[in-house]
Amino acid sequence: MKEKTIDYVLRTTWLTVQKMYNEEAAKFESTMATGFTLLSIDPEKGTPSTALGPKMGMEATSLSRILKTMENRGLITRKPNPNDGRGVIINLTDFGIEKREYSKEKVLLFNEAIKNNISEEKLIHFFEVADVINDMVCNKKIYNQSDS
Repeated sequence: MKEKTIDYVLRTTWLTVQKMYNEEAAKFESTMATGFTLLSIDPEKGTPSTALGPKMGMEATSLSRILKTMENRGLITRKPNPNDGRGVIINLTDFGIEKREYSKEKVLLFNEAIKNNISEEKLIHFFEVADVINDMVCNKKIYNQSDS
């Protein structure tokens, strides 16, 4: 058997999980990206739009499209940020809070299903490996900017 690369396993696993979430969300005329955004917005205080992109690891243009769709569907409202006249606070509507709870249930169900099929020790190792990968990538320990 040919050895799989780490990035191949990460990518294919994430694509499989993403497909699963999108299939589930489609049952309710939604997407995984919408569910992830709902979960990233503080349900009580709202979230500044400028903080949402970095929190989700998403580019501003992609996030803008998602937010526009969510606003059109009545999931969110935008209000001027009282602390920053240039920004806006994204707030969930009652409908958005309802859909957020649904998204949260699906994520927790996925977590429980995995936890029920993997030992705690293996999960600890999984998170340790993920932390190392994130650290190495975020701190440019693999490819340096000067390598161009």
